[in-house]
Amino acid sequence: MPFSPTSSETPIIEQAHADASAVDTPKPRGLLRRLYNWVLSWADSPHGLIALAGISFAESSFFPIPPDVLQVALSVSKPKKSYLFAAVSVVASVLGAVAGWAIGWGLWQFVDTFFYSVIPGFTSEKFNYVESLYQDNAFLWLILSAFTPIPFKIFTIAAGACSVPLPTLIIASSIGRGGRFFLVATIMRLFGKQARDILDKYLERVTLLFGLLVLIGVYAISFLRDH
Repeated sequence: MPFSPTSSETPIIEQAHADASAVDTPKPRGLLRRLYNWVLSWADSPHGLIALAGISFAESSFFPIPPDVLQVALSVSKPKKSYLFAAVSVVASVLGAVAGWAIGWGLWQFVDTFFYSVIPGFTSEKFNYVESLYQDNAFLWLILSAFTPIPFKIFTIAAGACSVPLPTLIIASSIGRGGRFFLVATIMRLFGKQARDILDKYLERVTLLFGLLVLIGVYAISFLRDH
């Protein structure tokens, strides 16, 4: 499906930083606050693992609260299962990414207005900017969006709308999401209950920094190869 990149959009990482502050931190307001509390409520449920899978799936295509919130809460009470929670999150999130890709590939012209008007953080400006990024390196940007607080759902749906090959989406999503959720699991295993405070304060910064370093490294290698 053809697309026309925009030239005047704010870089997606800067936009995402503001979104992450509104969604990924433990102080959302209004509807986001209610959704956040609802997600956390599953930590005390015997069906918490199923809820984690469902939220991980939904967040890759439309849900505004990241699954890390529930993953951390579950891991606090059952640290020995931290890697199980991470694995469930990865598998469900990648499947959700495929669903997002399918929305963009086959349904976007019918549902775009709904996403722009209803889904928090999902705007036409950001969507158009992601389309332009895919002209450069779709695989790299999918990895970065899967690992960092950048709104992943925008990238999965845009991947379908831009006809990014499905295997590219699956591999990149597996790498990015695997890195993110297993990083959380490792911190939980190493630091136990103290890890929750560490993740609340530093997870967003660490993932953004790591993503930036990866981006710089890839472009450095490309520059050296071309010169």
